[in-house]
Amino acid sequence: YFYITLLREPVARFLSEFRHVQRGATWKTSRHLCEGRPPTIEELPPCFTGEDWRDVPLNEFMNCHSNLAINRQTRMLADLTLVGCYNTSAMPPHERDMLMLASAKENLRKMAFFGLCEYQKISQYLFESTFHLHFLQPFHQLNETHGSLARTAISEDDIKQIRKLNHLDVQLYEFAASLLKHRFNVMKSTDPNFEINYQNLGKKKSHLDAGYGSGVKES
Repeated sequence: YFYITLLREPVARFLSEFRHVQRGATWKTSRHLCEGRPPTIEELPPCFTGEDWRDVPLNEFMNCHSNLAINRQTRMLADLTLVGCYNTSAMPPHERDMLMLASAKENLRKMAFFGLCEYQKISQYLFESTFHLHFLQPFHQLNETHGSLARTAISEDDIKQIRKLNHLDVQLYEFAASLLKHRFNVMKSTDPNFEINYQNLGKKKSHLDAGYGSGVKES
């Protein structure tokens, strides 16, 4: 198995999840297993009562300390057994944060491929070059998303607070952007037909045989 992931700019990702929750989304069926057991109510208290958190205001969404939207990307990439799973009292907060961030960075570095939502073309090129698989259509960056629309409707102070809340994801994203650039430059330097391959992403391989030279052929 190859584990892959796509990361997203943390403020946009957090606001996108906020809008998703406002529309009635929940993760009630998620078990969050760690070391073979789900977290207790004390370890992971719910942020809302009732069926969902529909129409939650942003300040309430941000003020729930057990809201799993906060630093979600770091938490989901990290080995939580290193920090006592969801038991936040197992060690000092700063130590917990640094261990989670270091673990997330290392696991990302070990992945054969990861991409960034803000760098669609580079991400597609790296995927295709890594796995010798070719998409029939090019990846596209949407100019408007639920996250971007939400961002225009909130204050700069709210954006600063979101960045502060998601400080681990901010650091992880900066690391990921640097690592993505490095992988792209390495792959680019070893691709004798880079210009052709990069410009023709998402076009059927049969149209590009001349440009690929001795590259992998479709079966």
